[in-house]
Amino acid sequence: MTDIPFDAIGFDLDGTLLDTFRDLGAAVNHALVLGGFSEVSIESSKDLIGGGAKIMLARAVEAQGGLPEDEFRRLYKAMLGYYEANNAVHTAPYPGVREVLATLADSGVRMAVVTNKFEAFARNVLTQLDLIDAFETVIGGDSMGKGEDGQFLAKPHPAPVLAAREATGDGLFVFIGDSTYDVRAARGAGVPVVAAAYGYCDRPPHELGADAVIDSFAGLIPALNALGAAN
Repeated sequence: MTDIPFDAIGFDLDGTLLDTFRDLGAAVNHALVLGGFSEVSIESSKDLIGGGAKIMLARAVEAQGGLPEDEFRRLYKAMLGYYEANNAVHTAPYPGVREVLATLADSGVRMAVVTNKFEAFARNVLTQLDLIDAFETVIGGDSMGKGEDGQFLAKPHPAPVLAAREATGDGLFVFIGDSTYDVRAARGAGVPVVAAAYGYCDRPPHELGADAVIDSFAGLIPALNALGAAN
């Protein structure tokens, strides 16, 4: 058993636990073609990930001239439908994820997923990859409902991270993610945050403002030990 200096850990999903860009990129391209737009390169779809599927598609559409709101909604629904049916074709855990999660579980660490992906999609992907049982809760971009402005309370709002902390016992909690959305949500929730440099970072990893940066998932436990020693 490994001694971990945190009681619970929250994980972002896309770009942190799972390499999802190929399936997300295919869904974006499906919608773009329906709308008469040019496809984006699958590799470049990494740059669109971060704020959830709606923002991902919006960025791709805006880069090609934009659409009226009603037409965009139609494409967005088409994208979600395609992704629902094809969300684990190429998606896979990053190297080391299964082994590290098993070590954390054996050490009594409680774990949660906090993603801007819709909760049902996140649960579906994790179930297909046989990872769902590692987590006490999965909080998606739609799990917390909407705020007064009508927008979902998703990252960078701290509410999902706070909910994950509560669901895992309100002990010493740390969050792991790969974007400014993750860092801002963790900061707002008042918990330390580790940046996944191997993910889809929307800024250079060392400029995200995290407390630690890891180059691979296998580096997570040493980073947690270093954070614990420093606090």
